[in-house]
Amino acid sequence: MWKNPNPTATPGTSNTPGTTGSKPNPESEKSTPMSSPTVNTSSTLTSEPSPVSAARNSIVNSNEQATIGKSLIIKGEVTGSESLYIDGRVEGSINLTGNRVTIGRNGVVAANVTAREIVIIGKVRGNLNASDRVDIRNEGSLTGDVIAQRISIEDGAFFKGGIDIQKPNQQQKVNGKSDSKLESVSGSTSMGATA
Repeated sequence: MWKNPNPTATPGTSNTPGTTGSKPNPESEKSTPMSSPTVNTSSTLTSEPSPVSAARNSIVNSNEQATIGKSLIIKGEVTGSESLYIDGRVEGSINLTGNRVTIGRNGVVAANVTAREIVIIGKVRGNLNASDRVDIRNEGSLTGDVIAQRISIEDGAFFKGGIDIQKPNQQQKVNGKSDSKLESVSGSTSMGATA
């Protein structure tokens, strides 16, 4: 926001000694309206971060998310301890237990994915294992089996594969058999948008 450095003067006048209030000061007219606001740089030269910077950094740290951009192609295993947004191409396996994996609109994944939460907006071919939920958005496409506590498939999304809904205390399947006697929903489902 621009502030007039000389609030008592009216535009086009000057209160500089030796000049009258009715004559415009050309130098004042040039510098006052076009000048940028004065910035105190003393706080930026110190080694301590300002409160604004500290607050911004703490927000970034709580929402860490890596991104694989549109032009990137990764072949192999992706592991880590932060959430991941994929807008490029990944082939192999993705193991981000306890984190969120989002396959963006331009994302193409040919991999088995293990994470806490998996959101599909792009295309995925592979099996998903989510400790919490799988969300297939209306533009998303999944060909593969899903193991999760919750699943959401929006109208217009494409899904072909099996679904195994597991309760929070249910153990994971080992060699295709579950050690727990709790119920699970299993079957093959094919959903797609109608033209």
